[in-house]
This record gives sequence, C-alpha cells and structure tokens, in this order.
Amino acid sequence: MNKTLQIQTKDNITVALTDLKQGEQINGIVLLSDIPAKHKFANRLFNPGDELIMYGVLVGKATVEIPKGGLISVKNVKHAARGYELHDRHTEWNVPDVSAWKDRTFMGYHRADGSVGTNNHWLIIPMVFCENKNVQTIYAVLQKELGYQYDNSVHLQQQVSNMAAAYRAGEYLSVRTNAADKAAPIIPERVFKNIDGIKFLNHTMGCAGTREDTRGLCGLLAGYITHPNVAGATVLSLGCQNAQLKILQEEIDKREPNLQKPLILLEQQAIGAEEDFLRIALQQTFEGLIKANDNTRKPAPLSKLCIGLECGGSDGFSGLSANPALGLMSDILVALGGSVILSEFPELCGVEQGLSDRCLTDELAERFMSLMTGYAEKAKLVGSGFESNPSAGNVRDGLVTDAMKSAGAARKGGSSPVADVLDYPEKATRPGLNLLCTPGSDVESTTAEVGAGANIVVFTTGLGTPTGNPVTPVVKVSTNTALFNKMNDIIDINAGTIIDGTETLEQMAARMLNHVIEIASGNIKAKADTTDHNDFIPWKRGISL
Repeated sequence: MNKTLQIQTKDNITVALTDLKQGEQINGIVLLSDIPAKHKFANRLFNPGDELIMYGVLVGKATVEIPKGGLISVKNVKHAARGYELHDRHTEWNVPDVSAWKDRTFMGYHRADGSVGTNNHWLIIPMVFCENKNVQTIYAVLQKELGYQYDNSVHLQQQVSNMAAAYRAGEYLSVRTNAADKAAPIIPERVFKNIDGIKFLNHTMGCAGTREDTRGLCGLLAGYITHPNVAGATVLSLGCQNAQLKILQEEIDKREPNLQKPLILLEQQAIGAEEDFLRIALQQTFEGLIKANDNTRKPAPLSKLCIGLECGGSDGFSGLSANPALGLMSDILVALGGSVILSEFPELCGVEQGLSDRCLTDELAERFMSLMTGYAEKAKLVGSGFESNPSAGNVRDGLVTDAMKSAGAARKGGSSPVADVLDYPEKATRPGLNLLCTPGSDVESTTAEVGAGANIVVFTTGLGTPTGNPVTPVVKVSTNTALFNKMNDIIDINAGTIIDGTETLEQMAARMLNHVIEIASGNIKAKADTTDHNDFIPWKRGISL
C-alpha cells in the first residue's frame, strides 16, 4: 500500500493515505508535523495568498505562510475557486468498453410511459402538514394488516423491558446489555405479493410558505407519483392550503400527461368527518392495490436504469476511491444508453468550468452557469455562501475547503458529456449525464434525485450515514475499509479496497454495477431498505446548502 498520493502532476499538495509521523521523509519532503490519514501536506513553501492546487484545480489559498511539509488545515487555508464563463464545447470522452454489459438485463416493473421500476411501491401522500396524522393512520393500518410491518426492534423492546424490570427490583446498575443478543425481525406474509411496500411521504410543507416552494413541493410530489418505482398513490388534501390538488395535477401532466397508474385524490374539507374521510381513503386504496398487484417483474435492458449519484459524510478519501469508481460506473451506464443524475450544486463549486465545457450545447452550459450563479447569490443574501458547505465531519477528515470537497465530489459524474441541465424539481428525460440543481444536504439532494426519476441511488460516504428513500433503493458505498468494518449494517459496498491497494477503480466499478443490477432485480435489498430508512425532505429554496 502506498503511503501518499499526488493526484495530478500539477498538484502542489499531497494526500496522506495512512497516518504519517513528524520527521518522515516523503519523496524528499520532510514532514514538519504528524499528518493524519486523509489530510494533506504542502509540497512547497506557500506564502499568504498563494494558490493550492488539487485534482488539477484551485481548491484554496494560503492565509499564512505554510512551510514545505506542513499540514494543510483550516488554520492556514481558506476556500478559493476559479471563475467560469462560456467556452467552446469539449464533449469528447473516453467511452468505456461495455461489451461485457451490453446483453445484461435486470428484472423490473415496466410502466405505461416506457420507464422501468426497480420496485413496486404504493404511496400515501399529504398535500399539507395538516394531513400528516391522517396519512400516518392509514399507513400504520395498511402496513400491519397487509404484511409490510417488518419489526426490527424486537430485541430493543426486550432490552428496555429488562432494564425496567431491573430498575423496579433495584438492580439496574448490575444490568448490562449484550449487543450480540438480538432477536430476528418478524417478517409477516404479504397480502399483495407484487407490491414491495406501502410508503408515506411525511413533510412539513404545503401552506404558509412561498409560492415558489409550493410549486416546488407539488412538482416533487408529482415526480414521486409518476416515478417508475411507484405503482399508485393515495393523496390526502385538507382543502384550503396553498398546495392545491389542481397544482399537483398540473405538475403530473407535465411529467406524464396520460397517467395510467391508480391515483386517488381526496379532500377532507369536501368530505367532512375525519372517520368518513379515512374509511373512503382505505376503501379506494385497497382497490388500487388490487389493480397495482397485477404488475410483475420482467427483463429490461440496463439502459432503463437511472442512477442518482450522491455523497454524504464525505472524507479525504471520497475523491480517491468511491467517487471516481462511481464515475467509471456512470460512464459505463451512459455508454449503454442509461441515465445518471449528478446534483448537490454547492459541491460543484470550483469545477463549474469543466462541467460547463462538457455540456452538449451552449444553451445547456449557460443554464448550468446561471443556476450556479443564482444559487450562490441567494446563499450570500442569507448571510452564507458555498464556502460554508463543508461540515465539521468533512473538515475533521481532511476536506478543509468547499472547493477541495467539490473537486472530489464531481468525480462521481465520470467523464461523459452533460446531456441535460435540470432545475429542481424537474424530471430527467434524456439518456446520459444530467446535472440537477439541489442543495448539498444529503437527504434533500437524494429526495430530489428520486423526484427527478432515479430508480437507484448510489451513495458514497466516508463517515457513515443511514440515509434511505421511501421508493428508491439507496446503495451505500464506503470510501474506507475502517468505516465498512464498523458500520456494515448500513453500508453495502466497501470501496476502501482501492485505498488498501487490493482492488482497482475499474474492478470496483464493475463490482458496484453488478450489485446495482442485483438490487434492481429484487434479488437482494439495499441495507437502507433492510433497516427501514425512508428519508424524505423537500427543498426550501434559498435556505439549504
């Protein structure tokens, strides 16, 4: 295993792949302090204002003198990124050999609009937060009675029972839980064999927000209703809120004018008594489930996959292992005619020029740059900026500026041309690489990618996160082996083998795609699904980074 990595020849900082000690000599450079794994050290003397280059791009500027061999940190570096403008198109790329994949298929649910789902879910949706309680009531009743209540908390309930009994007996301090003593989850028998789950989209929006957020929410919900992983939906409206059923229907028509899946739209103020409202909803939902259960899995080409490219809890290895491997997988899928969605615009700061140059047309490049500029300006208006994006965990694990984080995050998008640029919550309709304007916030971005049509999300993480989604499998990939060993109950794939030197980027990309195909076919479940993580957060524009 190599101890360090200089990613490109023109980079002037080097990444530590393992913990390095003060006094060690690395390629003729004597380290002036301990350099923790994932962090960087200076290849030369930096004076205040000098540029730091990593991944071949500007990622920061020195704020004080940094000696050769010194640790790069927030104490001596600030965020900096190049500007961007309209250039000529540079859409040539190294198309990967896909001969091993061209005849592969996955078993999916074929929809009337030509899309193919990797799951077959029924949705229960509130138009406004006032309906959350009614939605939860319907969801709870259907989950239990129709066989979708997977109880993974039996051993936790037993633990609390044991502690309570010990406390009553005055023996609590002598009780210690045994992490290995876990009961198997109770898996009931389903009534509807071809319905993978009943899910609900709980949110706190729909009224008293801006008109922009109201339209955005309706567009997002329409994206989920028309999503290939959704068999049908029950929508509950109070009646007087800003997010009207009429707006939802307009947004559905934009995405699928002739929607053929079951859709139940109910308004409480029009019906009256809450119990009557709930009984009608349950009756119509059950009838919709009967119809949706007729759909079964059938073979589909890999071109029908639409992969959301996500990262969260990133670390100093993200841009070296999991992200570039996912980028190679993205290129394979694009070469096969599939679609990928790269989002998190605050985490594309500093690489805008390269991405805009890859856009197929000037119009797409201009739209991308306009969205980036507008987002950055809105952030500044509320007293922030893209430089505020890195979290405490990012910084602790070596990502000390937003541009440094962004340069690694962008590698998820591979090298293919940009086929389309989308604003939230638009739908991806073109094969190839799509850029979608979202925050860098993990759940908001994942929520938006699924709303845009991603039927699988591949989510890279260096620190660990349980994030999942109600309708789309979220496949978690660790950037380092230590994380995978520690949190493999929520991590699907270990890309730390790249850092360890036991696997190449190409081998990892192939293993990742094989895993995605198995999940898309229903042969295995993503860890986020087995642990029942169903995270859904709509974006309020201008607030989140």
